[in-house]
Amino acid sequence: MDRYSRKAWLYLLPAAALLAVFLVYPVIDVLIYSFEEGFNFASQSYWGVGLYNYSYVLHDPYFLQAVQNTFVLVIITVPISTGLALAISAALASIRPLRNLYQTIYFLPYVTNTLAVGLVFMVLFQKTEYTDGLVNLMLEWFGAGPIDFINGPHWAKMFVLCFYTIWVVMPFKILVLTGALASVNPDYYKAARVDGTSRRRIFFRITLPMISPMLVYLVITGFIGAFKAYSDAVALFGTDLNAAGMNTIVGYVYDMLYGDSGGYPSYASAAAIILFVIVLTITCINLLISRRVSEGGVHIQ
Repeated sequence: MDRYSRKAWLYLLPAAALLAVFLVYPVIDVLIYSFEEGFNFASQSYWGVGLYNYSYVLHDPYFLQAVQNTFVLVIITVPISTGLALAISAALASIRPLRNLYQTIYFLPYVTNTLAVGLVFMVLFQKTEYTDGLVNLMLEWFGAGPIDFINGPHWAKMFVLCFYTIWVVMPFKILVLTGALASVNPDYYKAARVDGTSRRRIFFRITLPMISPMLVYLVITGFIGAFKAYSDAVALFGTDLNAAGMNTIVGYVYDMLYGDSGGYPSYASAAAIILFVIVLTITCINLLISRRVSEGGVHIQ
């Protein structure tokens, strides 16, 4: 190893040490907890080693409900938020006047406190004895009956949660995609216009391939963020998410540790490892798909 390699490793040593202490060690520790059956925090003891914790979690109705809610949230919010962000970013890139103002307006929800946005959504959707909520007042204009979006049917609560999640995550995606669109070499567009290429073909043959790395980044981080959703549901439906039927996988892990049914670190660890495997698998699939897509390059014809 030459002098420059040793110096490079020396620079990387602090970051590697932090990753080992705060990332690698906790993952290994949680993995060990997940196999320790009947672990007790107070006595630091357990009565066996095996797969019972995973069997319990995979047969727990609350966990299965949390998995269903999480997957529905992921499948709906990630593509819709990314598509809307791309459309809005493309519109912002094509206008000159007040572009910075519009970018600031679209970015405001991202810097707003999550619970504050949740309270606003409760005012919009919650049905009380005094009012049916602003959204229900708007539905009455079209002859639709009042719907209890917060305490009513499961599909209505899931609609609010998905709407809320899209509203919260979309500003960051707009910011990233706006920067990606601004970085595209304008010579590609000039050459395409000289050849008489339509705007639609320019967008799909030039713009999308050029910003595909940012799209892949947003999709992957969107999947990871949606699988880790918890505070969004708490902001809308309170802390007893199991009673509301709106718990997520992260919420289930938290409840097993600190909730009313808490004190079961082995079950929580098993659920956390299952979540880790799910996220890792989907991330690898996304990377494989994006690698094949990115091999296409820029084609105008």
